[in-house]
Amino acid sequence: MQVGNVELQADWIFINVGGRAAIPPIPGLDQVPYLTNSSIMDVDFVPPHLIVLGGSYIGLEFAQMYRRFGSEVTVIEAAPRLLVREDEDVSRTVTEILMEEHIAVHVTSNVIRVGTSGNGVVVKFESTGQISEIVGTHILVAIGRRPNTDDLGLDKAGVAVDSRGFIEVDDQLRTNVRGIWAMGDCNGRGAFTHTSYNDFEIIAANVLDNDQRSATDRITAYALYTDPPLGRVGMTDPALISTMAMENVSRAYEKGEAKGFMKILVDRDSKLIVGASLLGLGGDEVVHTILDLMYASAPYTVLQRAMHIHPTVSEFLPTMMQDLKPLQ
Repeated sequence: MQVGNVELQADWIFINVGGRAAIPPIPGLDQVPYLTNSSIMDVDFVPPHLIVLGGSYIGLEFAQMYRRFGSEVTVIEAAPRLLVREDEDVSRTVTEILMEEHIAVHVTSNVIRVGTSGNGVVVKFESTGQISEIVGTHILVAIGRRPNTDDLGLDKAGVAVDSRGFIEVDDQLRTNVRGIWAMGDCNGRGAFTHTSYNDFEIIAANVLDNDQRSATDRITAYALYTDPPLGRVGMTDPALISTMAMENVSRAYEKGEAKGFMKILVDRDSKLIVGASLLGLGGDEVVHTILDLMYASAPYTVLQRAMHIHPTVSEFLPTMMQDLKPLQ
């Protein structure tokens, strides 16, 4: 490994260079000032009209945040709906929540040009064959992430990367070159803070403790930090389903935060919980009840027979397990 004019040698090399916002090749974007998830954290004023390019997790979190700060906010998303990775019921409910806060949402909308107008910015986009323009004061680009691998000279070391620049690793996060591992955002195996830390735990266990751990052992789980939040775990296409509106959860009702719903998914044959979407008060915490049962490979009947404390959001999880129905 060479850093400047200094050559470094080691038996083990760990690559943990992180990632950054992906900047799409939109005509005119390089000619106007724009914000990313990093630079928007340095803003010390309230943008009069923030235009968010991208209707996924980062974009929606900042959209709601700045709307509540007092900005007018417009979200432009190319996909047919916001949060396209989520189930349609989650996407629809989150959209309704944001629109109730007077956040303008444009889906199926492809940005074709960005420019300036006086002291503001203009975003031109095409939607279902029609061209529209929105004039704002600031743009937040939230269309994805890319790894910080393009200036490492990985090709000189023979380290393989995929077409997007992510370092290719096996289930123990080893690269194709002996003695080199890659963890965190640069390996494309999660790109969350919690998955990055788990990458470290996997590598440390295998390299230092002779404790065989693998990235395939972990269950996909994450949160969307809008208000209310979304806690998500596992898959979304099982045989049995149970849902409950948050307005029927006493803790949520008494706090006046009854937007959203809870959904738990169960495999008919194995009786194992295979996924959940918890959109509502405490959803980002309650989801860990489901996650731990999934790690334990415990059947849903364990939760069904549990006695939870009243009044909490979690108290209704056993009730939900008594009302499983075939997925329509």
